[in-house]
Amino acid sequence: MSHNTFGHLFRVTTWGESHGPALGCVIDGCPPGIRFTLPELQAWLDKRKPGQSRFVTQRREDDLVKVLSGVMLDADGETLITTGTPVSMMIENTDQRSKDYSEIAKSYRPGHADYTYDVKYGIRDYRGGGRSSARETAARVAAGGLARKVVPGLLVRGALVQIGKHKINRNNWDWNEVGNNPFFCPDPAMVPVWEGYLDSIRKAGSSVGAVVEVIAEGVPAGIGAPIYAKLDQDIASSLMSINAVKGVEIGNGFGAAEITGEENADEMRMGNDGNPIFLSNHAGGILGGISTGQPVIARFAIKPTSSILTERQSIDSDGKNVDIRTKGRHDPCVGIRAVPIGEAMLACTIADHYLRDRGQTGRLK
Repeated sequence: MSHNTFGHLFRVTTWGESHGPALGCVIDGCPPGIRFTLPELQAWLDKRKPGQSRFVTQRREDDLVKVLSGVMLDADGETLITTGTPVSMMIENTDQRSKDYSEIAKSYRPGHADYTYDVKYGIRDYRGGGRSSARETAARVAAGGLARKVVPGLLVRGALVQIGKHKINRNNWDWNEVGNNPFFCPDPAMVPVWEGYLDSIRKAGSSVGAVVEVIAEGVPAGIGAPIYAKLDQDIASSLMSINAVKGVEIGNGFGAAEITGEENADEMRMGNDGNPIFLSNHAGGILGGISTGQPVIARFAIKPTSSILTERQSIDSDGKNVDIRTKGRHDPCVGIRAVPIGEAMLACTIADHYLRDRGQTGRLK
């Protein structure tokens, strides 16, 4: 299987399966001299790991990251310094229950990649989906933790803004609230609504979709390219690569279709410091594929988790009609744990474009 790598200069290859002994990533092209600690990396993985509330899968994984290569230990005994060689990271799987999937070894679960995977490769790992499992994204989050260190002053944050038809009130947006609830929700008034709603979804053995918003601040103006290496193009590609993502928008996205040119244009004025000031940010921090220096804003839609207890019609590999009820431990709303994954993919994409720009122009922005 090819195509396990993304990025150009900050190049990430992930490896491993959901029910294998471990998974991880190799980062090729990380500049030398980047300083970080294991607790800093672990903090991002802890945001994503399962079993943290009743609203996510109860698979118990510590997701402890180990850095195997590409670093040297500083004199303080805690700080790791990248050497410019490939950085390899590993996360062990410790709570696999492959027997949960024995009943669907030959059956294709509706909404999953079972059928398409089998059609393409002639073999599939039915134990949690193998490479197609969202378990693979733990390695991306580890890579994203390092990517955040590449661009000076970069701040990448994400939040869940919609579950089902229940949307947050943006007037209540408070970043400090995101870490105070199990949903990464920036609107404290929406938390009890989502709690009651997801409890009913979970008890019914069903699932529901969601929308995640990720924002990168401190992105320097001028990175990206106008044709085949647009910054927003690569952000859309990286976010769409996340499991269960079915739609991506940058800035006001599809909302731009509903307004006039006067409303949509981000007007500008010159600031007292000699730098331009944008009066709005409908473009999401990107114009013509190149960053403006404003916050980069993207949203992505997550479909409902396909693994549900409700019996659904399907077929098996012998060509027989079957009815499937998916057992095991699954997220009633996979969008919750997609928040730190979206942050990681945005961070990796920006780090990659930052290095590409530096290589082409020779400038530090």
